[in-house]
Order: sequence, then C-alpha cells, then structure tokens
Amino acid sequence: MASSEVDQKYLGKLAKAVQNDNPLLSTMLFKILGLSISLSEQLVLARKQRRREPSKSQETLELYFHIIWLSREGLVMLEQYVLPVVGKYVELKVLAYKLRASFYHIFVLFYNQPPVSTMGLDTPDLQGSSSADQTPPQADKGKGVARDDDLESTRSSLQPTHAMEGGPVNPPPGFGPEPPAAFLLPTADYLPLANRYFKDAISLAEGLLWGSHSLRLSVKTEYASFLYECVHDAEGSRKLAKDTITEVYDAPEGIDNDMFSDACELVTVLGKMMKRGLSTSSRAKGSTRHTQSSSSKSQQQSQGQPRPPQQQQQQQRSQPRQSEARSATRANAPPPIPPTTSVPLLHPDEMVEFI
Repeated sequence: MASSEVDQKYLGKLAKAVQNDNPLLSTMLFKILGLSISLSEQLVLARKQRRREPSKSQETLELYFHIIWLSREGLVMLEQYVLPVVGKYVELKVLAYKLRASFYHIFVLFYNQPPVSTMGLDTPDLQGSSSADQTPPQADKGKGVARDDDLESTRSSLQPTHAMEGGPVNPPPGFGPEPPAAFLLPTADYLPLANRYFKDAISLAEGLLWGSHSLRLSVKTEYASFLYECVHDAEGSRKLAKDTITEVYDAPEGIDNDMFSDACELVTVLGKMMKRGLSTSSRAKGSTRHTQSSSSKSQQQSQGQPRPPQQQQQQQRSQPRQSEARSATRANAPPPIPPTTSVPLLHPDEMVEFI
C-alpha cells in the first residue's frame, strides 16, 4: 500500500502519466490510490486503539478485518493488473514492487501465524474453550425426584451400550476450528515472503534510482520499520537507516525542490529510526562521556598544568637557540627604508627647469 504521502503522490502522478498509453493501468492505479488512502487511515486508527486498549474488543476485531480485506483487494489488483505491465516504466516498476511488499507487511502485522506483533489476531482454541466452558453436573444427594432419564443416564455411564462410545468426538485432522479471519485470507507464515519481496524492491530501487530519490528512500524506510516491528532485528533496522542517510548525503545527482522536501521528510523519519530500541541510559552515558572529556581538556588548557620534565628540558634548550637566531637576523637585516612623502615626483625634463 502507499502508506506515506510520498508513495501516494507518486502513485497519483504516475497514474495520470500513463493515462493515454494504458487507460486500464491508469484506472487500476487510481483505485489502488483510493484504497491506500482509506487503508492508511485505518492503520492509524488501529495503532491508536492498540495504545489505548491492549485487549481487543469487538470494534477492534472488525477494524482488523477491514484492514485485512482492503489489503487483500489491493494485492489482487496489483498482481493481476499492474505488475505484469510495468516493465517499461522505471519509477512505476519500483513503486509496484514496493506496494506488493507493503501489502504483505500488513499481513504479517495483523494475520501472521505464528503471530510476530501485538497487533495480530489471536487464533482461538475452540476445543479448549469448549471443554473449559462445560460445567460438571452437580450431585443431587438423593433429594430429587427419581425419573426415567436419570436411570438411563446412570446405565449409560456405568456400561456403554456400544463399543465405539467413549466421550466427545474430536474433528479429524485438517478439519479443526478455523481462525476468525479465515474467510478473508488463509492462515500462513507470511514473514519470509514479505522479507523476500522487500529485498526485491530494494535491489530494484538501487539498480534503477539514485541515492536521494524519494521512492528509493521510501522503500528503505518501510523496510527498516519491517525489520524492527516484524523481524525484531533492531540492530539491522538502525544500520539500514544509518546507511540510507549516508547514501542520501553522498548522492552526486541533483534534485528539484519537491524531491528535496520529500527527502528531508524521509531522512527525518530515518533519523528517528536510528534511535529506536536504544535505552535512555545508554544515550545519557554517551552524552555525559563526551561532555566530561571536553570539559577536562578545556580545564587543562585554562589552568596551565605543569609539563613533564622532558618537555621542560627541550623548551629550555630551544630558548637560547631561538634568541641567537633572532639576533643574527637583526644584524643581517637591511637598513630601514625612509618613509615616503606626499611631494609629487618630478619628470627628468622638469628637473632641468627646476635647477
């Protein structure tokens, strides 16, 4: 999905650019753009609800179902109508590969099995819950009225009437309880596939776009987020963010004002990702060490601490040599030039008349 404003801007721009050459492709790109705008709003709402309510309510589950459904529809449109025809478009090809990885990123966040994020849908174990919900019958202690049903139940509990009778029957293998969102998407481990699609998009962006291009920055920014949230590789995420910022500053190509503003925005996000996962104590230690070292150096320079004896001896030996050299230069120096006056110079012809 086009999660950032940069992706949505390029998606609308490229959809308008290919409108004359391929109207069907342009129509599908505009549909994916509208779907991405709605999906980004749903994702922001889901993150806010997760912060407010860690436990999932019915409204939260419905929101998650809506997010999964939108992602599935966007992926279907992308794989059927966009990816097969983007071979001759450079920026559109990179954007299409990035969108595919983004949709799988959502699947990993909300519907991966096993879950890798706190935002995922937990698959309920219906067998365990059904067995736990069954309450054992209370003993009557002989005070109730005797009935025929009680007699039949007593006989069946003492001696089964059939050899195959023996308690509750479990479903056969492969026919167990389905997860709540199985009607939308099959349950699977989407993490390896999403990781591979992100690597494909990054390799394509590095081969076709320069270091400060907005789409290239967008791909690496979301992949850094994917490494931190889903793969749980905080060090790899920080390293990727740092290397991407270095590539931006080292890129020799020129960019326009619009791309410059996009690059500044994405570099700001990458700068925040470089600090994700770092404790405040480690940051404080690093800053205090730097300030202590700088303050100690300044104190030594200001107080003028005594030097070692070797340096003092060298300084004493060099002092007479320096004085002798100064005296020699003064003796060999030419006499001073008299100062110039403000009287105008005379021409040789004028000098004769003057005499």
